Amino acid sequence: MYRLSDEIAMISTVDFITPPVDDPYWFGQISAANSISDVYSMGGKPVTALNVVMFPSKQLDMGFLKDILRGGYDKVMEAGACLVGGHTVDDEEPKYGLCVNGVIHPDRIITNAGSLPGDALILTKALGSGVLFNAVRSGKLPFKELEKEILPSLAELNDKAMETALQFDLHACTDITGFGILGHLLEVAHGADARIVVNHKNLPFYPYALDMYKKGETTGSNKANREMVAKHVLDMQITLSRHEDELLYDPQTSGGLLFSVPKSQADEMLSKLHQNGVQAAICIGEVLDEPVGISVV
Repeated sequence: MYRLSDEIAMISTVDFITPPVDDPYWFGQISAANSISDVYSMGGKPVTALNVVMFPSKQLDMGFLKDILRGGYDKVMEAGACLVGGHTVDDEEPKYGLCVNGVIHPDRIITNAGSLPGDALILTKALGSGVLFNAVRSGKLPFKELEKEILPSLAELNDKAMETALQFDLHACTDITGFGILGHLLEVAHGADARIVVNHKNLPFYPYALDMYKKGETTGSNKANREMVAKHVLDMQITLSRHEDELLYDPQTSGGLLFSVPKSQADEMLSKLHQNGVQAAICIGEVLDEPVGISVV
């Protein structure tokens, strides 16, 4: 974070991922949306982006790389930013992402540590992308099932969601990525020194996600995410199957934003989010003035 003046500060973020899907154009779009989300989650506006590419040029056709970069470029343009260059490295596995620079007012920087007791928690995208990507790779789920509604959601920018949220008394925000929903809620709980109550019935999950866990699919992050959160889950008031429980630790790629706003403003924010095209937005819980931890009800 660099303060340029009393009215402008610069945000700089770097993020890249391995291919969540084999389609290079979708890979480029989702990777770019994932990278740009870090700027949106702080309330900023992306301005410039640099490609960060690792690519096995001796094993894969360069046309594959061209389509990855085309997907990233299109998403950067959609965000209203400029692609100003990048860096490439010859590597054994393709990886792609962006170094994104954005701007924000120094007095309006949003973090994940500002939630207050009495806040409602609003999530803007569904969950379960981690197990779906692995299921496609293992052949348990046809790729065409992702193309219908899941990939468009993952490639969707979080700009409309944040623009809408900034019209309210937004106390905190985080994007939901590799730690899974409970991992990121734990960060919010620690930042607020408070308890987070999660309404499990309100958690939105992508189609097929639960089915894939039932078929034996999982991710490489579930175990670590569970170990990180386990001792902080203070109260589990509902009975979940083993597969339903796994979804709480599923790592996300280009996930939604989690907003913390006064409960009195939650209904109006949800209405505005839906009007602005963020159809998946839903209230998933609240913040209580109690010891740090998570309750699932």
